[in-house]
Amino acid sequence: MRVTRFLCLALPLLAMSACKKAGEPVAGGDIPIGEFASMSGATASFGQASHKGTQMAIDEINASGGVLGQKLRLITEDDQSRAGEAATVVRKLIAREHIVALLGEVASSRSLEAAPICQQAGIPMISPASTNPKVTEVGDNIFRVCFIDPFQGTVLSKFALSKGWKRVAILTDVKQDYSVGLSQFFKNHLGANGGEIVSEQSYSSGDKDFKAQLTAIKGAQPDAILASGYYTEAGLIALQARELQISAPLLGGDGWDSPSLVEVGGKAVEGSFFSNHFSASDPSPAIQAFLKKYREKYNSEADAMSALGYDSAMILADAMKRAGTTKGDALRNAIANTHGFSGVTGQITINAQRNADKSAVMLEVKEGKFSYVETVAP
Repeated sequence: MRVTRFLCLALPLLAMSACKKAGEPVAGGDIPIGEFASMSGATASFGQASHKGTQMAIDEINASGGVLGQKLRLITEDDQSRAGEAATVVRKLIAREHIVALLGEVASSRSLEAAPICQQAGIPMISPASTNPKVTEVGDNIFRVCFIDPFQGTVLSKFALSKGWKRVAILTDVKQDYSVGLSQFFKNHLGANGGEIVSEQSYSSGDKDFKAQLTAIKGAQPDAILASGYYTEAGLIALQARELQISAPLLGGDGWDSPSLVEVGGKAVEGSFFSNHFSASDPSPAIQAFLKKYREKYNSEADAMSALGYDSAMILADAMKRAGTTKGDALRNAIANTHGFSGVTGQITINAQRNADKSAVMLEVKEGKFSYVETVAP
């Protein structure tokens, strides 16, 4: 009799639990926030930095009372920098952890894996640093807190032309949507404004030998070279370019932002330039306060990925407060209505395409550090 009575009481509860919709946290519990990042693998520097910034934001939010009377619980999954893994871990976060929102990824290719899954499930997703335009085109649940590559490509092209570098060679990582898009937008702007692409070469993520491509580039005698891929190959490209006595300056995008760029490239990357989301040398009180807190927490220096991870979590928490709920449509609409948010990486407004309207900075590799050159407004 007792067993029967227990089952009669328990079965309805189990049924209610099984029927709980994605995006609905357990009443009275923590609010589950998902994060997927490359904590290991080829681009681990990106994932680890972004995660540290995200975790710091979550800790600060919880220390100040949480959101809507509840603490945030960050559940992080490692996609190992591998194609296909992002989709697997995001499905797990949604189905098993019942997350109300997702933060990630840095790499555009992996964000593009996750975005359709979140869109179908009605889970808002905020990418801290995926700049390929296709990411937010997936649907109305997909957002980002960084600028996009059409803007970044234009910034790099304008900078090259301002330096008198009209003849430019391009070296593209064909395995990364980010690199392919950035090269194309740079090429479009440069060609429309009196510049010329004198050589176009390609490689694949993980390659170690770029001498054949660089030899072809050398023969074209460019004023500068755009290496639009990630830091994982950019340092090696710089080393091999100098070994071939190519003196043309190298240009890159925010995918260069990692200490590994200098660790691998050494003196070969000196005098190179790249666009980025913020500069650690900016005297802004908000930036300097963030850098100090990060240094105290992790005993290391924050980079743009750390700052963008921090901003993504802060914008999500702000949207939850404004929505008054963590549920899908209301939360999504609140994120979409973010306007003039004072982030570490600048004033952030989410536009109609769910992208962030914000400025970019140009940095120079100088004496082993990333030195501020200029700010470029949208």
